[in-house]
Amino acid sequence: MTRPAGPGGTSGDAPGRVVASWTEPLAAAASQVVGGPLGRHALVGRSVFWTPLRVLLLFGVIALVLAWLGKSPCLQQYVTEDGQLALDWRDHRQYVAMCYSDTVPLYHVEGVDRGLVPYRDPWPSAEEGPRYMEYPVLTGFFQYVNARLTDAWLGLAELLPFLPVALPVVVYFDITALWLALAWLVVVWAVQSLRRGRPWDAALVAVSPLVLVHVFTNFDAPAVACATAGLLALARRRAVLAGALLGIGGAFKAFPLLLLLPVLLVALRRRELALGVRTVAVAVGAFVAINLPVALAWPAGWWEFFRLNQTRPADPDSLYFVVSGLTGWPGFDGPLAEGQSPAVLNTVTAVLFVLCCAGIAVLALRAPRPPRVASLAFLVVAAFLLVNKVWSPQYSLWLVPLAVLALPRWRLLLIWMFVDALVWVPRMYYYLTPANKGLPPEWFFGAVVLRDAVVVLLCALVVRSVLRPETDPVRTDGVSGDDPEWPPPPSGAAALLTSARRARAGSG
Repeated sequence: MTRPAGPGGTSGDAPGRVVASWTEPLAAAASQVVGGPLGRHALVGRSVFWTPLRVLLLFGVIALVLAWLGKSPCLQQYVTEDGQLALDWRDHRQYVAMCYSDTVPLYHVEGVDRGLVPYRDPWPSAEEGPRYMEYPVLTGFFQYVNARLTDAWLGLAELLPFLPVALPVVVYFDITALWLALAWLVVVWAVQSLRRGRPWDAALVAVSPLVLVHVFTNFDAPAVACATAGLLALARRRAVLAGALLGIGGAFKAFPLLLLLPVLLVALRRRELALGVRTVAVAVGAFVAINLPVALAWPAGWWEFFRLNQTRPADPDSLYFVVSGLTGWPGFDGPLAEGQSPAVLNTVTAVLFVLCCAGIAVLALRAPRPPRVASLAFLVVAAFLLVNKVWSPQYSLWLVPLAVLALPRWRLLLIWMFVDALVWVPRMYYYLTPANKGLPPEWFFGAVVLRDAVVVLLCALVVRSVLRPETDPVRTDGVSGDDPEWPPPPSGAAALLTSARRARAGSG
């Protein structure tokens, strides 16, 4: 007979694991499909093949297949009147079927279908003159490599007729989707590895509604994978690897670099500043090492990403655009000419984000215990999205692993994920416009406000868990320790050396 359950909902037979069907009402209800919650005398951890990680990866694969099927209506083809095969986006299919993905139009817009080398080769634009790849360096070359793989596949299909073929843009989407799917499985693995005592929390990452809707909307999954794997490397005291992953992630999309502030703040509180500084230094070095060759070789093309971020107006998903749409407010800058930079809006968003970071720093330094890295990381990224002038729908993927790590309350997180994912519906029908049987803009604006309100609520709960650690489900589960995202104190001789250094510093 196995031992009874331990404290915090842990299994007596597997004392290092929290049983989700005992601690989470949502998991307990879902378990009724397979016979109810885990029995008090069940044997845990004895399966040879179906380990939690493999089950979670299977969940992830199923979710990713469903995500691809959700985009598949936008991959349909038809024969034109002149007998040519074309992509069927007639009658606004991309909005009506809600299958839109940036991957499809960018294949042509960014010139990768024509073999243009990102950042080196421009293309003409009637409104703005020469244009270049508008994404960060690794994302730009990610698109380029996938386009060349598309050419190789189609060339191979001419030699091997049994290979499936389609329009080049469809093959390109599928190749891109394969890499994005693999990147998201890395996110699932990293979150599960960070939560050895709570492995089933990673199910929220694997089957998140936001993954179903947005994992193939743009190219954000590799950046999320690098950021999450970087946190895992940090938790294992591999500062160089952690910094390299965060720097590489920043070269895909800028958001992994936001995690450097939480790393520094926690390092400061835990008196391990050397570990934090080393991580930050390597991250900055990796980011510079990737960007510098491109910036030196093709400065105009490399600067395009930064130029566009300066000149673009408020995005429809931002609060600034919503307020303007609901009230008629012309914005901080008033009416803008074509290509004119919203200088005041840019300044306001930068100042607000700096103020948010300052508030998070004060929170971290005054908390009764050193806050967890995931808690501060979630707050920094959420603050960036809330005050920024751009919140592209797929940016919400950035929050998914951080929210699960910071606040693993299943019902609450699923409510947020559903609300956030459902913003996609009025957004698509907002672009369709009422003239084409779309929705009035007020529906979309209301969904954005609701999404932001739920994210603010999550932030408030995370702040509460920092100020009152006894409300943090991770710190009170009996198995996770004080901070699973931070490495435990060094052992043996290293620990004695650290203690001696601290003693000398205290006596001085």
